[in-house]
Amino acid sequence: MKKVIEKTVNLNLIGVNGNAFMIMGVFRRQAKKEGWSQKEIEAVLTDAKSGDYNYLLATIENHCEPKDESHDD
Repeated sequence: MKKVIEKTVNLNLIGVNGNAFMIMGVFRRQAKKEGWSQKEIEAVLTDAKSGDYNYLLATIENHCEPKDESHDD
């Protein structure tokens, strides 16, 4: 699957409520937090909503790249 835009957010969807609106909301909040423009966020979400639930999930997942949260304390 092709990315709508060549950016990802630091987000792991595992454990997120599987409701489509919840997934889109979590993605939107993280993208805003990471400085994405409204246009970039809407481009991803518009594409995600253009198919069924599985397409929505795959599209958003394709724009998520969880960073390693482990720290050497």
